[in-house]
Amino acid sequence: MRMDIDMLRCTGCKLCQVVCSVANFEENNPKKAGIRIVSKLFTEARYEVVVCDQCGECIDACPFDAIRLDSGVVTIDPELCTNCGVCVDACPNGALFTHPDVDHPIKCILCGECEKLCPRGILGILAASDEGEVAD
Repeated sequence: MRMDIDMLRCTGCKLCQVVCSVANFEENNPKKAGIRIVSKLFTEARYEVVVCDQCGECIDACPFDAIRLDSGVVTIDPELCTNCGVCVDACPNGALFTHPDVDHPIKCILCGECEKLCPRGILGILAASDEGEVAD
């Protein structure tokens, strides 16, 4: 599974970040969101949506086997994670990051809450078997 994003239609409202932080941490704190909107002025897509693409580089990098692929989604086991940051360094697109209030790295877990509430409908979750079709 992975997130499908139409970056050309993103307006940078960051509602996805608010929804993500509320859904996963029960607080309105976009700095804890597993999805991030980065301004990219002077490019065709004015905003870049940074989100885990489930590549698995972090799985291979984790020295504590705290990260695994579960039903097509890369997940972090907070019980095994020491927050050493090796996975953060291994992430090729900067989608894994740490926050001082959280005892393990944060990443998108493909919960789908952002997809439901994006006012432009630019986010979709693709199942591994889908070829360009957004999963319902």
